[in-house]
Amino acid sequence: MKIAVYPGSFDPITNGHLDIVRRVSQMFDRVIVAVAANEEKTPLFSVQERMRLATGAVEGMKNVSVDKFRGLLVEYARRKQAGVIVRGLRAVSDFEFEFQLSLMNRKLDSGIETIFLMTKDEYTFISSRQVKEICRLGGQVSDFVPHGVERAMKRKFASKRSSG
Repeated sequence: MKIAVYPGSFDPITNGHLDIVRRVSQMFDRVIVAVAANEEKTPLFSVQERMRLATGAVEGMKNVSVDKFRGLLVEYARRKQAGVIVRGLRAVSDFEFEFQLSLMNRKLDSGIETIFLMTKDEYTFISSRQVKEICRLGGQVSDFVPHGVERAMKRKFASKRSSG
């Protein structure tokens, strides 16, 4: 069985992320969307919330599951018996950072490959950070994220405004 891990913070998961997941799910027997629990970042959503949102977004994709991980990605991939790490690229500027990461991962475990997929043109400008900023400022984000994610973001920002 060919297993791929698609890691990220997914804060929140966007339509660009889902484009990658859909395409990867056609290439591999099993795809794990691995939500990173990174204590150095201060995400809008908790790991549990991000997992719930991602799970809702991939509903219906039979060979896709959502999990969380912390620590070294290659160790997580090894535990899940994944032979491939998937990284999405929006622009050439993403490549240098991702390339360095993949070389380091290869050094840590040469048995795990990294593949890069370019997002479709219509998603190249979408980033989780920009989507959060647009939503925080009251803008429309329905073209950028699944409906469940949009609702969750609006609730989160409304509660921050009322408690702030």
